[in-house]
Amino acid sequence: MARCEVCGNDYGMSFEVHAQGAVHVFDCFSCAIHRMAPICEHCRVQIIGQGVEVQGHWYCGGHCARAEGRTGIVDKV
Repeated sequence: MARCEVCGNDYGMSFEVHAQGAVHVFDCFSCAIHRMAPICEHCRVQIIGQGVEVQGHWYCGGHCARAEGRTGIVDKV
């Protein structure tokens, strides 16, 4: 068993997420989302879907990127 790095639960069905050279251990998807999901720099929502990245800044969609003055952003629908 491995201990979740967010809630500390020691759970037999925990899982690892390998990202950017680091290994993270979680006991559920909600803990993984809490730790790993970027936050929109305009509306502050956690980005669970694809979102958009503009010059190192993360937004939940083109509408928030445009609201922050970013140009040339097109939502993928």
